[in-house]
Amino acid sequence: MDIGQYLELFIEESKEHLQNLNQNLLELEKNPEDMIILNEIFRVAHTLKGMAGTMGFSKMSTLTHDMENVLQEIRNGVIKLNSKIVDVLFQCLDALENYVNNIINTGNEGEQTYEDIIKILNVIFESKTLDVSNIPPIGEETEVSGVDNEHFVIDEYAQNVINKAIDKGMNAYKITVKLNQGCVLKAARAFIVFRTLEQKTDVIKSEPKVEDIEDEKFGSQFTVAVVSNEKKENLIAELKAISEVDEVIVHTLTSKEVSSQPQQNIPEKILPEKEENLQTEEEKDTPKAENQTTKPRTGKTVRVDIGRLDNLMNLVSELIIIKTRLEDIEVTDSNQDYGEAVEYLERITTNLHDAVMKVRMVPVEMVFNRFPRMIRDLAKELGKKITLNMYGSETEVDRTVIDEIGDPLIHILRNSADHGIETPEKRLSKNKPESGTINLKAYHDGNTVVIEIQDDGAGIDTEKVKQKAIEKGLVNKDIANSLSQKEIIDFLFKPSFSTADKVTDVSGRGVGLDVVKTKIEALGGVVEVETEQGKGSKFIIRLPLTLAIIQALMVILGKEKYAIPLSSIKEIINIKPEDIKLVQKKEVILLRNSVIPLIRLDKVLDVPKIEESENKQLTVVIVRKGDKFSGFVVDNLIGQQEIVIKSLGKHLSGIKNIAGATILGDGQVALILDVNSLAV
Repeated sequence: MDIGQYLELFIEESKEHLQNLNQNLLELEKNPEDMIILNEIFRVAHTLKGMAGTMGFSKMSTLTHDMENVLQEIRNGVIKLNSKIVDVLFQCLDALENYVNNIINTGNEGEQTYEDIIKILNVIFESKTLDVSNIPPIGEETEVSGVDNEHFVIDEYAQNVINKAIDKGMNAYKITVKLNQGCVLKAARAFIVFRTLEQKTDVIKSEPKVEDIEDEKFGSQFTVAVVSNEKKENLIAELKAISEVDEVIVHTLTSKEVSSQPQQNIPEKILPEKEENLQTEEEKDTPKAENQTTKPRTGKTVRVDIGRLDNLMNLVSELIIIKTRLEDIEVTDSNQDYGEAVEYLERITTNLHDAVMKVRMVPVEMVFNRFPRMIRDLAKELGKKITLNMYGSETEVDRTVIDEIGDPLIHILRNSADHGIETPEKRLSKNKPESGTINLKAYHDGNTVVIEIQDDGAGIDTEKVKQKAIEKGLVNKDIANSLSQKEIIDFLFKPSFSTADKVTDVSGRGVGLDVVKTKIEALGGVVEVETEQGKGSKFIIRLPLTLAIIQALMVILGKEKYAIPLSSIKEIINIKPEDIKLVQKKEVILLRNSVIPLIRLDKVLDVPKIEESENKQLTVVIVRKGDKFSGFVVDNLIGQQEIVIKSLGKHLSGIKNIAGATILGDGQVALILDVNSLAV
């Protein structure tokens, strides 16, 4: 069976099952008596076992099988669930996630067998409790040299292959595998054994023959001769990890031993074909045949509602119909049919765009779902009690945003758990509930999505932040004393800035919030902070709904056209040159009692200026960055336009002040301005 064609489906379904397992384990910890949750966990483990077994991923199958044993005893009331057993089940989840990640990256499950976890599961299963002291020591696997040679005859071509392998410094082994007497699907189990061996060795001979093994015409054991660069201990560990394999006996073959075997007359023409198996590990790494095992192609997939896809198909059909109609129309200036057709085409195109955007939209739940487990583990590590509440998980955002937002949210949540939420003792002394609360909320606000992370912890000590900023030389003492709360909090987003008194595994290295700000601004968003000492903090992230198609204001600088995202624009005004004032040698204007810094885009972007009258009015586009405003001076306005954002490519990706490019209707390229890096 060619399992390659099913690999991508296996990966996608495994991810879903593991996410389901994660959520249900968190629920089970809160409600250990809930049989519905327990049954769901058992079902997931059972499904994963079957899927892994079918694909030949024996280690994954073994682990889920042992999980299943323990879960079955818990369901039957034989084992009493406690927090330690839940911890072990979470360790199983982590191991399964590692297996799936290995499969995504390499096409196989990797070398790790997680024997320590399996032994703990077996102790729980056998002793019906969790007593870690009963875990047997992990010793070396025993080797039995007195292998029965009576029925295993190494023929002439096998002798030649093995002797050449030994001459090349490879190892030759005779391996006897004994299956459990109660094994129901012996052929399937043998298939997994052979598949495991083929990944590490070249199988030279089998007794019984492979055909007989496939037809289950054997007892409970079979023997193979193999050549490999692998050590014997590694092969034993790999095979012992396969479920229902009771014993693995490995005997190292020598040239002398092989030569003493009875001879058989094998046609000479067979030898070259068999000798192809003698390629060394280095030779295996070089590209050869088309069917050589390579890293699997796993594309990103989005599962969408079938109704949306049907709508998309209908709109495309309409587009083709109207296109045909346009081709048949004779164009004249006064042709009413032509004008109506173009208008209809525009409506269809707009609807098509909306439909495509909906297909690209995915709920933030995809990102949110990983956080309950993270907060649970952090709370245990920090000795705190933390409740995470999530709201608006169904809020949809473009897939491109989803892929990038995970890391910033992790940093902020870890920051809230470590710096924000106090220990139970401190909270009780302040008349707060023993358990701290973190609220994670997502909602739409116009054409942006807002994500809020709010905790009821200690809040930000702005005085401490100010002192750290002075110590690091970021600001002098006189200026620091005149700073607003927001300006002081902005220091937290500086690289290498941390208020932690000591470095821990969780925080204190000053590499958190500056990463958040950089990432969010790279996505065209902003991050703001509200805090009240003793009551908690709130981080507010505003992001564009999509990074693919946006509404923009097209402007002219010199002879060049630029696009400014409409979501960043507050208003457009005209000013006279005499309205410009200087504050600390920088140009500003006064707008409704607010001081707005002025930015001459032609100077910042090095655009050749066109000669103009000194008394001419200036056009200023007022843009927003968080709760601050700046004024961009432009030469002319073209108007609002819907544009498709194109990447500048990897060679130009680091250019400051430019967020991308777009192709205009006349074929010209216009650059899109990065408001966050240009604004003061």
